Amino acid sequence: MLGMGRMEVKKIITLVKDTIDNKDIDQLIDWLKTYPRLTKGPKTLELEEKWSNWLGRKYSVFCNSGSSANLLMLSALKEGGYIHNNRVVVPSVAWATDLAPVIQLGLEPILCDSNMEDLSVDLEHLKSIFISETPAVLMFVSVLGLVPNMDKVVELCEEFGVVLLEDTCESMGCEYKGKKLGTFGEMSSFSTFFGHHISTIEGGFVSTDNFELYELLLSLRSHGWDRDLSKDTQKKLQKEWNVSEFDSMYTFYYPGYNLRSTDLQAFIGLDQIDKLDEWGKQRTRNFNTYQNLIRNDYWKPKPQSDSFISNFAYPVIHPNRNEIVKELQNNDIEVRPMICGSMGTQPFYVKEYGKLELPNVSIIDTYGFYIPNHPHLTLSEIKKIIDIVNKGIL
Repeated sequence: MLGMGRMEVKKIITLVKDTIDNKDIDQLIDWLKTYPRLTKGPKTLELEEKWSNWLGRKYSVFCNSGSSANLLMLSALKEGGYIHNNRVVVPSVAWATDLAPVIQLGLEPILCDSNMEDLSVDLEHLKSIFISETPAVLMFVSVLGLVPNMDKVVELCEEFGVVLLEDTCESMGCEYKGKKLGTFGEMSSFSTFFGHHISTIEGGFVSTDNFELYELLLSLRSHGWDRDLSKDTQKKLQKEWNVSEFDSMYTFYYPGYNLRSTDLQAFIGLDQIDKLDEWGKQRTRNFNTYQNLIRNDYWKPKPQSDSFISNFAYPVIHPNRNEIVKELQNNDIEVRPMICGSMGTQPFYVKEYGKLELPNVSIIDTYGFYIPNHPHLTLSEIKKIIDIVNKGIL
């Protein structure tokens, strides 16, 4: 307005920041001007191969979200006969779509308490569940990139014959003893949603070394048909069901979905992978700054020492949570509750199974929150956050 000075624009310290920059957009525009195929096509295949090579797994399937990746993993296990009963262990500190597909597929979820070091499953509680409930599957979640003891997780699953699935959506690039998270289980899921380690706008991956599961994932991603499968598998299915090659194009062998992403998103993802390692190092530096300077005697994360921590966000657990959160928000710093809090108190779980409160998860849910960590945070922004947290703690 005339006669008025320029209004000062508040600078908000955001929890996440888009990893897609102006250069990425310009490259995308140039590619679009070549009038390429935009739906799933050659760029998707190129991205899947590049992702598999980066991760160190044989096969990967690009889909439309990390949540869809979780659904695909469980669906492939079920269709492939890998589940010897209907019981699936899910951490109570997790994302909604670690739990929801279990219910949607008619399986029985068993919630596991968290440990108070890296916030993943409490191994003693997990072992007691394995003994008493004899579950078929563990949907394991590496929380916020706080690297857990994967040796013990794998050892327990092998001892009790439990299929290990890894939700690695918050832990992309993390390593345990030099081995990337997402390479320990039968399958692993990743998210490429805005604000995660890399972005394809929306998107996700399932990765595996099991060719049979890989082909099930491909089919289930696209309606349950055989178009993306190997020629040998196509011929096998056509012979088994007495279907001609022509008719097989619209024959549906599994109760599949449409969880495909697009070549447009795959094009973006190809360049994002090239930046992932450097962004992970910056997340680690930020994590170490928080870890060294936040004076929280009540609780601090204790990830495995022999690990690389590409931290998704820095967790804080303290009885003064509400006061600290309010002060952070008053200073234009974004903050949020710890993941989804407790899955055992979420309405969709309570309606089916009743409320379940677990001791460690109750502490995390009541006192927990997390603060920003992304590659574009400045040191001055981090120190501003730390000062406010420390004042609230003391």
